[in-house]
Amino acid sequence: MSAPFDDILVYLDGSEGSMAASMYAILLAKETGARLHGVYVINTKALGDLVKAHVFISSERAEFLEELKADARRHVRHLEKIAAKKNIAVETEILEGSPSAEVLKYVRANSIDMLVIGQLNMIRSRREELANENERMLRSVPCPVFVAKDSDEIWNMFEEI
Repeated sequence: MSAPFDDILVYLDGSEGSMAASMYAILLAKETGARLHGVYVINTKALGDLVKAHVFISSERAEFLEELKADARRHVRHLEKIAAKKNIAVETEILEGSPSAEVLKYVRANSIDMLVIGQLNMIRSRREELANENERMLRSVPCPVFVAKDSDEIWNMFEEI
């Protein structure tokens, strides 16, 4: 029996949950033969909001953006490296904008059949609820979403295969 999906997208954000999602997406791709995609979105929308709120001045924004781009490249390279260890090719991309909006565009443009994201964070305030990008992705993409939980178990499975 073939899998009900051909293209898997894993959303990277640098968190531990994102790492678990990466490992699980690699395992899914290996097990099913699906193509693997990885996307890191630099949240320039939030960065712009920080400038408007005078948390950063414009010159600091540019410097911080370069640091975010370096982080994004590091996380994407890590995904490529661990995928290669399992003999899985991965198509990666670094985007800028609102993470949920950019992921939605990528899903539609690339006919993604399944999105894999890290565990949703515990929401402690209404403000956090409004800003939760993973939650927004979960609700907005037109494909099934797998939420990778229990990173210790995923890590063990990843090491065994």
